[in-house]
This record gives sequence, C-alpha cells and structure tokens, in this order.
Amino acid sequence: MPLVTTKEMFKKAYDGGYAIGAFNVNNMEIVQGITEAAREVNAPLILQVSKGARAYANHTYLVKLVEAAVIECPNIPIALHLDHGPDFETCKSCIDGGFTSVMIDASSKPFAENIEITKKVVEYAHDHGVVVEAELGTLAGIEDDVKVAAHAASYTRPEEVEEFVSKTGCDSLAIAIGTSHGAYKFTADQCTRNEKGVLVPPPLRFDVLEEVSKRLPGFPIVLHGSSSVPQEFVKMINDNGGKMPDAVGIPEEQLRKAAAMAVCKINIDSDLRLAMTGTIRQFFNEHPDKFDPREYLKPARANIKELVKHKLINVLGCDGKAL
Repeated sequence: MPLVTTKEMFKKAYDGGYAIGAFNVNNMEIVQGITEAAREVNAPLILQVSKGARAYANHTYLVKLVEAAVIECPNIPIALHLDHGPDFETCKSCIDGGFTSVMIDASSKPFAENIEITKKVVEYAHDHGVVVEAELGTLAGIEDDVKVAAHAASYTRPEEVEEFVSKTGCDSLAIAIGTSHGAYKFTADQCTRNEKGVLVPPPLRFDVLEEVSKRLPGFPIVLHGSSSVPQEFVKMINDNGGKMPDAVGIPEEQLRKAAAMAVCKINIDSDLRLAMTGTIRQFFNEHPDKFDPREYLKPARANIKELVKHKLINVLGCDGKAL
C-alpha cells in the first residue's frame, strides 16, 4: 500500500483505546529496525523526520528510505510525518516533497500568532491532501533544534483548545501535560527516589488531558517528549565509557494510560538513539579490533527492533491493528 495520512489510523486508535507509535528516523538501520518490528506485530506506523534529520541525511534520502520500507512492508499502513516544522516554508517543502503529514510548531508564539501560522499551513496542506498536527503549550527539554528551558515550559490551557482547533482546522493537537524532550527530561530536584534509589519523575497531568478530551470529543491528541529512557541502555552506555548520570524518562505505565484515553500518537525518539549508541559502545568495547560498520550496526539495528516491538505491544497497544 502507498504512504497514508494519519486520519484513518487516528480514528481507529481513538475508538480502540490505543496509540500509534511515531518514531524519529535518521538513517537506514533505524528505519529498518522500526519497520521490521511493526511488520512482525502487524502495527500501523508513523515515521517522523525532523528539521535536524533533513539537514543531516537530506530530504530525498530520507523519503526514499521510507518508500523502500513501504515496499518491504506492503501490509502495514505507514505515514511519513514532519516533526516540529518550525515555519510555513519547511512544512511546504515537505508537503511538496512527498510527506503525508506535517507538524507546524508555533507553540512558542503568542496564541493569536500560533493560530495564524497554523491556519496558513493547514490551508496549504489540505489543498494537497496532507494532514496537519499543531501544538498548544510548550514542552521543556532539547530535541534537535527545539530547545526550551524548564522555566519556559507551560502546560496546555484546556480553555484555549476549542478555539484553536476551530480557527486553525488542524487534524491533531499536541499538548503539554508534563512530558519533556531529550534523554535528560527532568533534573534530580524535580524527581523523587524510590526504595532502590532510582529517580522517579513527577506524574503526568492527566487532569489536563481529561479536560482537553472533554472539550474536544473524538479529536486525536498527541504527546511529544514521551521517550521512557530505558535504563538498561543507559547502563550499557555508562558501562562502556559513557557518562549519562540521572537520565530519566516518562514511565511506560503512564504512557499506556494516556494511550487508553484520547492520545492517538506518542512520539518516541531518544529511546532509539540510546539503544543504538549503547549497542555500538558495547560492541567496540568487546571487539576493539573491528572496524566494519556492518558489524556494529547489525546488532544496533536488532536492539532497535526489539525495543520498538516492546513499545508497540506493551506501551502503545497497537499490535495487530494494521487492518
């Protein structure tokens, strides 16, 4: 099947109480690991490309990698999405260049300006059969070119969502309920420690999510900054020369709860990078004489695949839903 938009997969996800995994891609091995996992568990999929990924790997290479994945996984619905499009020009380039979904992130702008920018992107996208994700509220943390200090983050205001969606015509809405970008989502001061001494982040604001979903019944909600930062890969990195103290993510049980509510799309990025980096570090520590990229990228790809399968089944609940 050709690339699809997210419209139909979000409708099924909302009605079914699960979420679609949106995974950021940067190279061939990451694309392969994600799509092979989705094919094995029969899960729909969103492959995301950020502004930083386009600068790193080139728009054309990334689109062709995703097109290859579509050929290899003909029974899996796959959407190609622009993550955190910073302006109309970037969104237009992706719409014109084969993407089926784009995000315009004007969340740092004043409310009225966010509406104006988002509406412009929506009008162009809809004229070309492409869907649009927008954002209200601002997440803390760092992801590619998105850099927001903790003091500048703000929760989504539920009283604004109806006006925003009505005036912009966006197809899905990313909201801020306490998630955060990057592998270092929270400082130690923001967390508590459990009986094992492990940092536990503050809980997500499900009250905000519930109020938003009441005001926008049936409307798909998106969570960014939702990597769980698997501690086995943090340990793998640190045991093999890395220095990532106190890296902590969103607990998976909280993401599963969100997926059972109005959240139809959950973004996962840092987890894949940690799996790849930890595996490569371990490989070189165990095989210092090796130099062939195929040898160290193969186990990295395998670990990404297993991690994605776990997310699709146990966190997102979207396995078996590629109908």
